[in-house]
Amino acid sequence: MEVKEAINQRRSIRAYLEKPVEREKVEELLTLASKAPSAINLQPWEVMVVAGEERKRLSRLLVKRMKELQVSCAPGAVSRLPDEFLRRQRELFEVLSPVIPDGMQFQDFINEGSCNFYGAPVALIISIDQVFSSARLTDIGIFVGYLLLSAHTLGLGTCPIGLITAFQDEIKEELNIKENKNIVIGVAVGYPDPDAPINQIKTPRVSLEKIVRWRGI
Repeated sequence: MEVKEAINQRRSIRAYLEKPVEREKVEELLTLASKAPSAINLQPWEVMVVAGEERKRLSRLLVKRMKELQVSCAPGAVSRLPDEFLRRQRELFEVLSPVIPDGMQFQDFINEGSCNFYGAPVALIISIDQVFSSARLTDIGIFVGYLLLSAHTLGLGTCPIGLITAFQDEIKEELNIKENKNIVIGVAVGYPDPDAPINQIKTPRVSLEKIVRWRGI
């Protein structure tokens, strides 16, 4: 599969088959992702792979804490976001709402789904040592981009999960992650459920004139 094809086909998966992902395939995925460039080759990313009953136990903890703390995926202080960004958020709501399971509110589906990694058999917890400055989060972003596209070429579905960063202490304790690490993002990984309507959704993207300025070309 060409990179261009993977970019155009790839989408966030929010429904997975109850089929374990082979350790060898996860290793291949992470090997491909680790080819990502980083500043002076620091490769600052660290990954905790959580699967099976360990993943389910982690999810139960995260869902419990999310409800206790009333944490939400909605961007903080949304009333202060420019209208353009609020419009993009509304577009997501409009395309996802018709395929959300009956009886669930949009925000509940996103919040609980995030903490449950949308039922994926594997959760990747990506962290960085606190010795690095926030500038190295750029390297983590590049690594995650490689990871998402590599997963698609391997027949796997993914969904980046940002909400879990609200539960740093709980995750570190549950997974025995050292205190000097900062959790940056989680990624759900598994085989997509081809019959799930929500997996057919492709979220819209803004036109280039909204995000690009030109000088000298």
